[in-house]
Amino acid sequence: MNITNMKRKLFLFIFFTLLLNGVPALIRSNGASAQNFALKTNLLYDATATINAGIEFKIAPKWTMDISSNFNAWMTPNDSDPDTIDPKWKHWTIQPEARYYFCNPLSRHFIGIHAHTGNFNVGGLNIPLNLLGTDFRQLKEMRYQGWFVGGGVSYGYVIAISTHWNIEFVLGLGYSYTDYDVFLCPACGKQVGSGTHHYVGLTKAAISLAYLF
Repeated sequence: MNITNMKRKLFLFIFFTLLLNGVPALIRSNGASAQNFALKTNLLYDATATINAGIEFKIAPKWTMDISSNFNAWMTPNDSDPDTIDPKWKHWTIQPEARYYFCNPLSRHFIGIHAHTGNFNVGGLNIPLNLLGTDFRQLKEMRYQGWFVGGGVSYGYVIAISTHWNIEFVLGLGYSYTDYDVFLCPACGKQVGSGTHHYVGLTKAAISLAYLF
C-alpha cells in the first residue's frame, strides 16, 4: 500500500469516526425533532450508480450544516478489442455546506456556502464540451488521475411532501483547484504528463430525497 492510499484511508476513517460520534450528540442537544435532522440521497447520483449519502442538522435558529459524500468505481471493460478505449469514471467526494434558511430550517428557500475535496480517475469519455477554460474533449483520448479541493455558493429550495419526507433542489457554482497526472489512451496506462488546473463552473447539483427525524 502506497503512502497516498494510506493517507486517503486514514482521512476517511477519521472523518466518518467524527461524523458517527458527533452527529448523535448534536441530535440529542437539539431535541431530535422533525425540524432538526435529516438523512438524504441525491437522486441524480443514484441515476448514475454513484453511491452517495448525506446528512443535515440544525446548528442555529436559521442555520444548518449539510454534509454529503459520494463514491463511484464505474468503468466499462473491453477485453475483445485492446485498441478500444475503456470508459472509466472513478471518484470520491466529500462536500460540507453551511446553509441559511429564509424561513424555518429544512424548509423552503436557502442559500449555502460549500467546500469540497476528493480524488478522481477519469478517461475514455466522449464529452464534446469546452466551457469556461475547461476542455472536457480531452477526456476522449486521455485519462486524468488526481485530486481536487475548492468551494462555492449555492441556492436551493426544499418541498415538504409529508411529515417526515422532503424533496430538495440545489444548484451551486464555484471553484476547484485540481492536481493531476495524464495517461495516454486507448491503453490508458502510459503516463505522458502532469499538471494543475483551475476549474470554474458547476460545483453542486442535487435533487435529493430526505427523511426527517
